[in-house]
Amino acid sequence: MKTSIDAARKVFRRIVSSEKYKYSILIYSIATVHMVLIALFCYLHILPLIIFNIISVITYLSCAWAIHYDCKLIRIFYIVYAEIIAHSIISTICIGWQFGFPQYIIALIPFGYYMCHSLIDGRRKYLVATLLGIAGFISYIGCRIISLFSGAVYEINVSTLLEFFIYGFNTVCTFVFLLIFSLIFVYEMQNATNKLSNQNAILEKLASTDPLTSLYNRRSMQIFLNHALESGSDFCIFMCDIDNFKKINDTYGHDFGDEVLKVVSSIIQEQVEDYDYVCRWGGEEILVLSNNSTLTRSCQIAENVRRNIANNMFHNGDKIIHCSVTIGVASHQKNETVEDTITKADANLYYGKRNGKNRVVS
Repeated sequence: MKTSIDAARKVFRRIVSSEKYKYSILIYSIATVHMVLIALFCYLHILPLIIFNIISVITYLSCAWAIHYDCKLIRIFYIVYAEIIAHSIISTICIGWQFGFPQYIIALIPFGYYMCHSLIDGRRKYLVATLLGIAGFISYIGCRIISLFSGAVYEINVSTLLEFFIYGFNTVCTFVFLLIFSLIFVYEMQNATNKLSNQNAILEKLASTDPLTSLYNRRSMQIFLNHALESGSDFCIFMCDIDNFKKINDTYGHDFGDEVLKVVSSIIQEQVEDYDYVCRWGGEEILVLSNNSTLTRSCQIAENVRRNIANNMFHNGDKIIHCSVTIGVASHQKNETVEDTITKADANLYYGKRNGKNRVVS
């Protein structure tokens, strides 16, 4: 059962994901309904409706061919819309209201709005859809008036069962038509919502991360720092700086410098805890917010970062280059602001820079 449902979903997704495939299926479905009606009207000996339905089938098959060769879909939509209205009116004139052919006009209203929204750009689509809706409404009322004051051209003496069957067939076709387009509409709305959510997520990521290192940017880190302060929990801050980074850029070029910065950022990201935050604070400076961490634990993490970077080999052509970082660590105290803690970490960093580099200072 689950396999059948999954297969049906797969087919449905395939139908709605391709404009050509979707509208071709629709055209062939309507043509099939008209083929059934040809058989019905042959049985009832209603020659005008036999001829009209044959012409309709030929028209729909021509439309399917046109879709295959990239004809403008809006033109095909207008043809379909006009044919359904014409068929409902002619059927009502020939055999009367009671067989339910005007019901197809009801299905045209949401169909028209959907198609206009899909195929027409700008505000014009609302005007066109509304005008088509009015045309459908007038046609439906016109069918009812014709049935009341003119009567049917052909007096058909059929059993109640056959009359019920014809009415039921038209009703089922109408509701299936509405159901299919409702499902397509819901699917496309959901798909559009998902795309919008994904685009928002991408934009949010672009706004919150550094494009070179993929670390959080300073704006995002400020939000995390404020949250840490408001939570009242213990936290520490590392300030990391790549040693002799200007010399690396001057000697090996900025492309290699960027590669070093990316690798260093990756190593730091791998070493910190899952609930910690790492950001590119500025230039080659990287700030780490170590949440729920003691100074001892933070210094251990910082030392792991320093050691892994010092042991890493950076390749520049056939040259192997070693880099190092100096890290200043500071624990936040209850009476301090975040800026005070960052200043302490920065002071520890520059103390390490002045006293040999490649070390952790707290």
